Amino acid sequence: MSIDNDTARRVAKLARIRVEEEALPALASEFNTILGFIEQLQEVDVDGVEPMTGVTPMHLKRRDDVVTDGSQQEKVLANAPDAREGFFAVPKVVE
Repeated sequence: MSIDNDTARRVAKLARIRVEEEALPALASEFNTILGFIEQLQEVDVDGVEPMTGVTPMHLKRRDDVVTDGSQQEKVLANAPDAREGFFAVPKVVE
C-alpha cells in the first residue's frame, strides 16, 4: 500500500494537524516508511509464541475477591458538603 499526497493531506486533516502543501510529500514518504515497517513485521513467524504483557516474567499479587461494605461510611460522608440519611446529597438537576 502506498500513500500519496492526497491521502497524506486527508490523514492530516482527520488528525487536525496543519501541514503546509510543500511538506505533504515528506509526510507521505514518512507514512510509506511506517507502512513498510509494518509489512516487515507481518512477515515474522509468531506461531507458538505466547502473548505477554511485559518483557520480564512477573506475576501480580492476587487477593481474594470478597465483597465488603468497607465499614467506613461515616469517614466517607465526612468529606461530603451535604450528606443525608447515610448518602451524598446532590442538587436537583432536572427542573
